[in-house]
Amino acid sequence: VLVVADDPAAAKLVSLYLDGTPFRCTTAQNAAEALRLMEVERFAAVISDFGMPGMSGLELLRQTKRRFPHTAFILATGVDDLGVAVESMRCGADDYLVKPLHDQAVLASLERAVRKQNLELQLQNYREKLESLVGERTQQLSQAMKALQDSYEETLQALGRAIDLRDGETAGHSWRVCRYSLKIAAVIRFSENECQNLARAAYLHDIGKLGVPDKILLKPGALSKQEWTVMRQHVEIGFNLLKAIPFLTEAAEIVFAHHEHFDGSGYPRGLSGGRIPLGARIFSVADAFDAITTDRVYRPAASMLAAREIILRRAGTQFDPAIVEAFSRMPLACWEEIANDRRHLPLADSVFSKITP
Repeated sequence: VLVVADDPAAAKLVSLYLDGTPFRCTTAQNAAEALRLMEVERFAAVISDFGMPGMSGLELLRQTKRRFPHTAFILATGVDDLGVAVESMRCGADDYLVKPLHDQAVLASLERAVRKQNLELQLQNYREKLESLVGERTQQLSQAMKALQDSYEETLQALGRAIDLRDGETAGHSWRVCRYSLKIAAVIRFSENECQNLARAAYLHDIGKLGVPDKILLKPGALSKQEWTVMRQHVEIGFNLLKAIPFLTEAAEIVFAHHEHFDGSGYPRGLSGGRIPLGARIFSVADAFDAITTDRVYRPAASMLAAREIILRRAGTQFDPAIVEAFSRMPLACWEEIANDRRHLPLADSVFSKITP
């Protein structure tokens, strides 16, 4: 304990009071000397006179709390003034004693102040450990989320490969449509979250074809009316497959609506205009563009210029005019670059994890 008093007799008296207790006393005759001592030795508590020449006990209290916050501080004064007591407590004093001092009062005050400081120190240590634990757990959670995200992307890629293997003629179609869709989405300023949902839906839009019989899916000629009825079921099959997967719920809605037409002539629900999800309206343009510009068993591929003209003509009927306008603002070289890029996989870095349309 550091006892600060400009009267050596008063300091000596406090030392005598504490003789035989767990507290060992050091004395200082002014605040400046007290601060020098605290620089070289750690004190559990300071008992200081309120009124001293030079720096007052109140100013010593302020500096002690700022520089040595874990040191308990007790002010002693000969004036029983409630205002002084309140100001002392406001500045951080742990207790306030009125002279003349009594041995039991000094000891009890010291024990309370030191116990309070110890509890505060324990609380701070606990808080720091808790913050460290939270930081550690946050990092672990971040790593777990990253691993979960990676597993999502692996699942998406596996599903995409399954679609391509099933329908070899259109291998790479899902990947190209995904990229085309993101280019259009960038023009109309889709958010990152919207782009992720659109990318997932575009990549998995034909997953329902896994439930279509080979004799229909791979038939080289025209489909009969009954076969078309079965083929169209792939939309609902795909929706039902994806809607139960939490991170694909929004993508499932786009998959469900990807064959709807702006004028209401599409399927399966005959939606029109703004009732069709915006992502599905974007996708339908990208899907048609890729279908027209790739070879099929029933017709050869058309040029990209011709495909663009076809899409422009269908604005307002099959396609949303606003999406067609955004599509038309992109140079053909942009679409050619995607079409000629044979890197069908991986998509994790280029599409799903970090959207770079």
